[in-house]
Amino acid sequence: MRSRVSRVEITPVAFADPPLLNVVGVHQPYALRAIVEVHTDTGLVGLGETYGDEAILGRLRPVAAALPGHDPYDLNGLRRLVADVLGGDTGGAGASYGGMLDLSSAFAGVHSPFEVACLDLIGRETDRPVSDLLGGAVRDRVPFSGYLFYKWARHPGMAEDTWGEALDPDGIVAQAKRMVDGWGFGSLKLKGGVFDPDQECAAIEALAEAFPGLPLRLDPNGAWTPETSVRVAERLAGVVEYLEDPTPGIDGMAYVAARTDVPLATNMCVIAFEHLKPAVAADAVQIVLSDHHLWGGLRPSVQLAGICDTFGMGLSMHSNSHLGVSLAAMVHLAAATPNLTYACDTHYPWKSEDVIAPGVLGFDGGAVEVPTGPGLGVELDRDLLGTLHEQYLSCGVRRREDTVYMRSIEPGFEVNTARW
Repeated sequence: MRSRVSRVEITPVAFADPPLLNVVGVHQPYALRAIVEVHTDTGLVGLGETYGDEAILGRLRPVAAALPGHDPYDLNGLRRLVADVLGGDTGGAGASYGGMLDLSSAFAGVHSPFEVACLDLIGRETDRPVSDLLGGAVRDRVPFSGYLFYKWARHPGMAEDTWGEALDPDGIVAQAKRMVDGWGFGSLKLKGGVFDPDQECAAIEALAEAFPGLPLRLDPNGAWTPETSVRVAERLAGVVEYLEDPTPGIDGMAYVAARTDVPLATNMCVIAFEHLKPAVAADAVQIVLSDHHLWGGLRPSVQLAGICDTFGMGLSMHSNSHLGVSLAAMVHLAAATPNLTYACDTHYPWKSEDVIAPGVLGFDGGAVEVPTGPGLGVELDRDLLGTLHEQYLSCGVRRREDTVYMRSIEPGFEVNTARW
């Protein structure tokens, strides 16, 4: 007899996060995630992971309460269940992620961790990896890009972290060398939107000199006007692999795209299916950064890949501060997506804590081998999960608030969106 969901556990966790700077402020000392465990009456457990802000937890919990009795194989039924539970949240009530990503509907973000957990369950029951359930792996290793950040040496009042300060080109190059030497990354991405664009261009040019031939990317999260974006594109033509979200919105990106041959990528103006039609019509972006947490799960992300392939758009993968369950899902998805040919983003090297048992996921030559075990191929470490949950309870952080945190340190800080 096919298994049924017997209970669902949602565990909010917090893990240490360095003071990484961006267009809206700076990362808080702790990043939040939610670990979803879907249990069946046959003793299996499927895993999912997503954002852990209190608003998201408030939407995950009623879905978890409604899931017992559900057939994990009925993925269409899961969509209906989530929609029914959320009610108005499927349309009018939106969701915000970190002050930079805003969706008109909360549905996709709530559906995603449960869909991943169900696919993990199906894989465990059928003894097949999740990549097989998505069409089969077309690669056995998934390349990732080293993610560089301007950063302070420490959070105020806390000890200096092991990465140290990076506030100029020399600091960024030193950070990159640690990334390349330690993880073997074959491409590098700089999170911009922190300093004047000429300063950030200088950092990219310093990286190009230090790592000749290595693909480079710059992502200012919409910090520039369209005109400045064109100027930067002219300066960095032949230096960067692509510019990511140099300016806000589809119209702004279309203006820039019409005036440069430098490819433009996005994870800000195309983050839902309804954004694809206007973006394609305006030829606003050439590369979409997928994110199964935001697009509704792994199967919708495969659908996104098909649409990008149809319209000749490139595909990479967005990352936010995440743990090992998310990394495993990202790897399986990338492995089973033939046209995902750009190295994926990942924050993974920045974390020092996790909830999964070690030994499955690791970076070698800038890539992660695709797990071949059943499901996602990873297991929770109960002690680690408990430690990070206790850290969640004690740290006091309940939502990601980069701007609020920055203003507690620099009261006059203003968000840099379209500032330059």
